[in-house]
Amino acid sequence: MTDINADQLVHTAVFGDGDAKAAARRTIHMEARRRGAVSSSIYPLYMGFGRNEIARRFTVPAFNIRALTYDAARALFRVAMRHDVGAFIFEIARSEIGYTEQRPAEYAACVLAAAMAEGFEGPVFIQGDHFQASAKKWATPEGQTAEMKALESLIDEALAAEFYNIDIDTSTLVNLDFPTREEQQRANYEGTAHLTKYIREREPKGLTVSVGGEIGEVGKYNTHPEEVRAYADGLKRLLGAVTGISKISVQTGTSHGGVPLPDGTIAQAKIDFEVLRETTRICREEYGIGGSVQHGASTLPESVFNHFPESEAVEIHLATGFQNMILDAPAMPQEIKDGIRDFCFEHCLDERKPGQTDEQFVYTSRKKALGPFKRRMWEMDASAKDAIIRELEEKFEFLMEKLGVFGTKDIVAKYIKATPGNLPEYTAASAELTAAAVVDPNEGE
Repeated sequence: MTDINADQLVHTAVFGDGDAKAAARRTIHMEARRRGAVSSSIYPLYMGFGRNEIARRFTVPAFNIRALTYDAARALFRVAMRHDVGAFIFEIARSEIGYTEQRPAEYAACVLAAAMAEGFEGPVFIQGDHFQASAKKWATPEGQTAEMKALESLIDEALAAEFYNIDIDTSTLVNLDFPTREEQQRANYEGTAHLTKYIREREPKGLTVSVGGEIGEVGKYNTHPEEVRAYADGLKRLLGAVTGISKISVQTGTSHGGVPLPDGTIAQAKIDFEVLRETTRICREEYGIGGSVQHGASTLPESVFNHFPESEAVEIHLATGFQNMILDAPAMPQEIKDGIRDFCFEHCLDERKPGQTDEQFVYTSRKKALGPFKRRMWEMDASAKDAIIRELEEKFEFLMEKLGVFGTKDIVAKYIKATPGNLPEYTAASAELTAAAVVDPNEGE
C-alpha cells in the first residue's frame, strides 16, 4: 500500500482508543471503496441461482473467522486472487460477536483492511451469521419484546458496519408440540418476516441485503421438505410485496463445533445430502430463491466437501475447524495454550456438563477465551503467527477448490458490480451501538 500502512491502521481500528479507533475504521472503509474492495450483497447471485440461470455447480463458502481475523482474512484474499475466486463470504455470528469481543465495526474493518493490504478488487461479502432469537427469553411477552429489540439493534449495528448479508435464525422458536408443520414453524416464519421487513426498511437505497432464513436448529433432527414449504409459505404470506429471503439453512446431521469424544477428538458426523438437494430443488422451483445452506461443516472429514456442490447447496458455513487449527497449532506459543486452558477452568466451570472429561470441557469452552486472549494472539511472535496462517491458507485453498469456487470471479461480476456509488457515507459513530444486542447462548458453530 502507498501512504497508508494497513497493519498499523487496522491495529488502531481494533485496539486504539476513542477518536483514533473511529478514525481508523472510517479510513479503512473509505479507502477500501476507493481501491475497489466494496462491501456488497450476494443477493443478485443467489437470485440467479433461484432462476436457474447458473449452470455451473458451486457452493459458496462462508468463513466464520474467530481469531487472528486480519491475518486470516489476508490469507483468504490471497487464495481468492490466485484462483480467481469471487464467491466467498466472511461472517461472524451473534454469539461469536460476544465471546470473541469482535463487534461488527471491528470485524468489517479487519476484513476490508485485509483486502486493501492484499490489493483485492471486487465485491466483499460480509455476513452476520445466526442473528438468533433466544428461545429461553422468548418464553414471556416481556422477553419477546426485549429480544426482538436486541436483534433489531444488532441489525442496525451490522448495517452501519456494512454487513450487507444477514442470516436471521429464529429456528430456535420452532415448537414441535404442535400437530401441523405450519403451526410448528409459525413463530419461526413470523420472526423472520418481522426482521426481514426491518432490514428492508433500513438497507441502503439501491442495494438489496441478502437475508437468510433457517428451518430447524442445527444439531437437532434432520429437515423435512414439508417444513421448508410451511416456512416459505408463511413468509410469503406475511411479506407480501416485500422482497424476501435468498436462501434457507437446514439440518442434515451435523452439529455446531462437532461432537467431542472423551479424548477431545471429534466424532464423525453422517450427513444426509439428499436434504440439501431436495431443499434446493424446492427453493428454486417453487419459490425462486437460491437454495439450501449447510451449517456446522468445518469439522467434517475432507473427503465429503466435494459432495456439497454435487448436492447443489448454495452456501456452507465453516468455523470451528479454523479455530481448532489456530488453538492446536504446533506454532502457537505454549504459554498461550496453557493460559487458555487455565481460563476455561477459572471462568467456565459453570458450563461444564456432567460426565465431561477435562479434554471435552476445554474443547467446548475454550472459544470463550478468544476475546480475552485476542491481543496476545494478535501480537505473538511473527514467525509463530506466520506458521499458523500458512496452514490456514492451505486449508482455505483446499476448501475453495473442493467447493468449486475457483474461477467464479467472472460469474460474480456478471451479477454484482463492485461500485461504491450506492453506499452511504461511512460514519464510525453509527457503527458503535449498544452491547446489549449481543447474547452468548452457547449457540452458533
